[in-house]
Amino acid sequence: METRERLPPKEEKMMESKDGTGNGDVHQTDDQNGKVNMKRQVSLVSGIALIVGTMIGSGIFVSPKGVLRQTESVGMSLVIWMLCGVLSTIGALCYAELGTLIPKSGGEYSYLLDTFGSPFAFLFAWVSTLLVRPSSVAIISLSFAEYVVVPFFDGECGPPQATIKLVGAVCVILIVFINCASVKWATNVQNVFTAAKLLALAIIIVVGFIELGKGNTQYLDPRVSFQGSATNVAAYGIAFYQGLWAYDGWNQLNYVTEELVNPYRNLPLAIIIGIPMVTILYLMVNISYFTVMSPEELLQSGAVAVTFGDRTLGPMAWLMPFSVALSTYGAANGTLFTGGRLTYVAAREGHMIEVLSMIHVKRLTPFPAMIFTSILAIAMLIPSDFDTLVNYFSFAAWMFYGMTVSALLYLRYKHPEWKRPIKVPLILPIIVLIASIYLIIAPIIEEPALEFLYAFLFILSGLIFYIPFVYYKKELSFMKHITVFFQMLFEVAPTRYVAPEEDENEITREDEKAIIS
Repeated sequence: METRERLPPKEEKMMESKDGTGNGDVHQTDDQNGKVNMKRQVSLVSGIALIVGTMIGSGIFVSPKGVLRQTESVGMSLVIWMLCGVLSTIGALCYAELGTLIPKSGGEYSYLLDTFGSPFAFLFAWVSTLLVRPSSVAIISLSFAEYVVVPFFDGECGPPQATIKLVGAVCVILIVFINCASVKWATNVQNVFTAAKLLALAIIIVVGFIELGKGNTQYLDPRVSFQGSATNVAAYGIAFYQGLWAYDGWNQLNYVTEELVNPYRNLPLAIIIGIPMVTILYLMVNISYFTVMSPEELLQSGAVAVTFGDRTLGPMAWLMPFSVALSTYGAANGTLFTGGRLTYVAAREGHMIEVLSMIHVKRLTPFPAMIFTSILAIAMLIPSDFDTLVNYFSFAAWMFYGMTVSALLYLRYKHPEWKRPIKVPLILPIIVLIASIYLIIAPIIEEPALEFLYAFLFILSGLIFYIPFVYYKKELSFMKHITVFFQMLFEVAPTRYVAPEEDENEITREDEKAIIS
C-alpha cells in the first residue's frame, strides 16, 4: 500500500482529501473554501469535568460487586481499586504526551493514524464507532434507567426489562439532543452533573467516616480483610476489567483536543488534577461501603449505593438513587460527547462515509456523527447483561490501548527530535503495555468464552470494508446522492483541521480587527 510520509504534527500542512472532507477546527468559516470549522470552547474546568464526570458514572455504584466477586476478599478488592487508579493515571499521562505531540481530536485513532498508518487507525475506528463507544453509552444508560425506574416498582420482581430499556433509550435521545444543539450546552450539562455526583460521593464518604468513628471496621481490619483472597492469578484480570470499567474515561479529553482551549497546557493539567482525584474518591467510597455492609451483603445488593443510603440516611435515603441517576446521566453525556468526535474525525480522514465528517453550519456541532453514535447506542440496549457488555468492551479497548502506547514508544525511537511539551518517563508506557497484554490474555485463560473470539473476529471483519473502500478507493455511485440528501437535511458542511499554533495566530488577528473596529 502506498502512503504519504507524515510530517511532524506541528509542522504538518493542511491538506485536503480528494473527496473534499479535509480536516476541521476552530473558527466558524473559512473564506477560501467555504468550510465550517469547530471552535475551541472546552476550558480547563470543562476539561476536568469531562474527565471526572465521565469516569464517575455507573461503575462505582455497580463494579464493587464485580471486583469483590473475583478477588473474594475486601482487602484485595481495595488493592485492585487502587491499582486500577494508578494504571489509569499512568495511561493518561502517556496519552498527555501523545495529545500534545499530535494535537488532534480522535484520541487513539489520530495517534495510530499518524504513527502506524491507515489500516490500524481504520480498525480502531471500526471497532470503536460500531462497538466500543455505543456499548459504553448503552451500559451507562441502562444503569441510569435502573436507578430511575426501581423506586416506582414495589415487590421482589422489580421493574420489567422492557421499561428499563425504554427509559435508557429516552436518556440517549435527550443527551444527543443537547449535544447536537450546542457544545456549550453539552459542556455546561457536564459541569453541573459532575458537581452533583461529587456531592453524592462526598455524602457517602462523610457518612462512611462517621461509621468508622463508631468503630465499624470489622470488615476493614487488615488482619481479616485479606482472608480468603483468590489465588488464581488469571481471576484478577476479570477483577481489573470490572474496576477499570469504573475508571473508564481517563482518556476522554484526548478525543476533543481540537476543541480544548490551550491544549498544550490544559490537556496534561486536567489529567493531573482529574484522575488522582477520582482514585482517592473511589477508594474512600469503597471503604465507606464496607463500614455498613458485609462482603456477602454487598454481593447480594442490587444497587450498592441505594442499600448504603437505606441503612445510613434514614428519611433522606432517596438522595442516593437520585444522585446515582444524575451521575450516570452525566457519564453518558460525556461518553456520547467524545464518541461523536471520534466518528467525526475518522470520517474526516476518509475512513467513514463523508457526511459523518460534517458539522452543523450554525451550531458548529458534529450533528451527523452524534446521531449515528446515538442510534447504535440505542441498538446496544437490547443485550442488557452488564458483565458480558463490560468484558466485551474491555477486551477490545485494551487491545488498542496497548497499540497506542506502542505508538508512543515507536515515536520516541523514530522521531526523538520532535518537540514534546510533555515527556513522561519511558518506564510508564512500558508498564501500560505490559498491563494491556495481561488484560487481554488473563481473562481468556480464566474464563474462555466465545465473546472474546467474536470481538477479535469483529475487529478483523473491518478489513472487508477497508480493502475495497479505503485501500482501493472504490466509490458507490449512490453514496453521493445520499451525502447530498443528508447534508441538506441536517444543514451541515465539510470541515478542515487547524493546528493549535495557527488557531492562536488566527484568534490574535481577529482580536486585532476587533480592537481596530
